[in-house]
Amino acid sequence: MSVIKLPDSAKLDHEGIWCQTINRPDRNLEWTKGKAALFLDRDGVMVEEVHYLSRPEDTHLIKGSGELIAACNKSDIPVIVVTNQSGIARGYFEWGDFAIVQQKMLDDLKYFEAAVDAVYACPHHKKGNPPYNIDNHPARKPNPGMLLRAEETLKVDLSTSWIIGDKAGDLGAGKNAGLAGGIHVLTGHGRDEGEAEKSQALDSSDFKATSASDISACTELLPFFETAIR
Repeated sequence: MSVIKLPDSAKLDHEGIWCQTINRPDRNLEWTKGKAALFLDRDGVMVEEVHYLSRPEDTHLIKGSGELIAACNKSDIPVIVVTNQSGIARGYFEWGDFAIVQQKMLDDLKYFEAAVDAVYACPHHKKGNPPYNIDNHPARKPNPGMLLRAEETLKVDLSTSWIIGDKAGDLGAGKNAGLAGGIHVLTGHGRDEGEAEKSQALDSSDFKATSASDISACTELLPFFETAIR
């Protein structure tokens, strides 16, 4: 295995979870405290679905990603990426590859004057190679571990936060973390058999589950923007 070169803002915690806070120069370190956050799955939501994405040349933003994130930035809404990355556990690629793909995504977002505030990635999978072969790891969605890490570090208000994903597991993580709601998009794996139905089944009195064609259609569904100037 090659030497892992992580960005200065990133670390692998004691459970092997990628944890990265990306500070914006125009913000102090505590601006996210008490804020409602938008959690985003990455593959199939922000970037086009590629089977085990590991190359920057295959990394392409889905239409609307940059615009939505820019709108969040302008409205002081923290944007936090939470992504399962079992390709690392399976040995298909390494953290260095993940970092390069992520940097391509972050660079592409700059075109829209958009930036995310944190990234969390869980490599664990029951069919993975040690040390990433933990079955049902607490950080692997639909478990809430990555969202809880964000709460601990950024002090965001989970009870008023939302998540956008293309799988029921994404919304499940939101519900398990105590979020206000989630949006199931029909890009990526969103149209896979049963996924939309399983997401909708999560709808309850304390978790609003809804759907949209893609991330570009989500702005009108997020309560953050009810009073925001568009």
